[in-house]
Amino acid sequence: MSNILMPSRRQFLRNTAGFAGAAALSGLVPAGAARAAGLTVGFIYVGPKDDYGYNQAHAEGAAVVKQIEGVTVVEEEQVPETVDVQKTMESMIGFDGAKLIFPTSFGYFDPHILALAPKNPDVRFEHCGGLWTPDKPKNVGSYFGYIGMGQYLNGIAAGHATKSKKIGFVAAKPIPQVLLNINSFLLGARAVDPSITCHVIFTGEWSLAVKEAEATNALADQGVDVITCHVDGPKVVMETGAGRGMFLCGYHANQSSLAPEKYLTGAEWNWGKVYTDMVKTTLAGGEIANFVRGGLAEGFVKMSPLGPAVSEEARKQFEATQAEILKGGFAVIKGPLKDNKGNVVAAADQSFAETDVALESMGYLVEGVVGSTS
Repeated sequence: MSNILMPSRRQFLRNTAGFAGAAALSGLVPAGAARAAGLTVGFIYVGPKDDYGYNQAHAEGAAVVKQIEGVTVVEEEQVPETVDVQKTMESMIGFDGAKLIFPTSFGYFDPHILALAPKNPDVRFEHCGGLWTPDKPKNVGSYFGYIGMGQYLNGIAAGHATKSKKIGFVAAKPIPQVLLNINSFLLGARAVDPSITCHVIFTGEWSLAVKEAEATNALADQGVDVITCHVDGPKVVMETGAGRGMFLCGYHANQSSLAPEKYLTGAEWNWGKVYTDMVKTTLAGGEIANFVRGGLAEGFVKMSPLGPAVSEEARKQFEATQAEILKGGFAVIKGPLKDNKGNVVAAADQSFAETDVALESMGYLVEGVVGSTS
């Protein structure tokens, strides 16, 4: 096992125009020539690996893979969702002999992975985001997790901590997964107190520190005293919220070190488990399913340890609910339930488990969420 830093050749490739240079150079250095027998795995991140969020969660997963015997890991961070990622993938294949690549950002899939996969049929491309469909190349797969259950548990902790009965959410964009996280956060809190409201501000960007700070301060000005978020790097929201006296519920990775006394818990990805399973399957000569999903019960998601501000009453409800979720089939969206415009989204006899495909097209905020998707 070894951990390979990005070679200077990769940076050179990223500065060349197109793939002609890559093809010529890879002809000089045959794929995998510099690697011993085994498996080379590539990880690509859209942001820095230490962002306390989305990219850090994936990098922590890659760190687990580095411990597997016979596996070499190559990584590159801060790769934009442009042709740059194609150059990075081409380099990992041509220079490093990578046979399994994890391009982790949502925007890497189309057109970038779809452009390279047919040209490299012996390489497996695993994309984080659930975008694979049967008409896509067979050497491409998608994986993702049901982290809404984690936000529901965040909501339980928040529901016990709030004094103002106003909890807050800084969100990037109103896509279905973000909306499910917002709704789950509120519904978890309302399992504690049905009068709680959740105030939401959308920044419009996955990563923009200035807007994230402004949104957090605006929520504090509205009386919000517990906050969470769905942005790539939660660090700004956590630090700004703590500075305004808010309690914090994390997302993506563990942010407790940023404000230990204010951190209640957090919904974290557990990519180390997912990546280990996929790498070991590949090493054994098996095939990874093209569409992989899991939640808390499957080990795709985990919760940050409960912080010192969590009461004993909150701990009991949190742990009891977590135990129910771990049994599988837990429904966050269950009727009777309306959206915040008064439309029925779940009749009295309806419920939607986390695995229900209907949640993948969610386009509403539930009653009790103060905010708009437009």
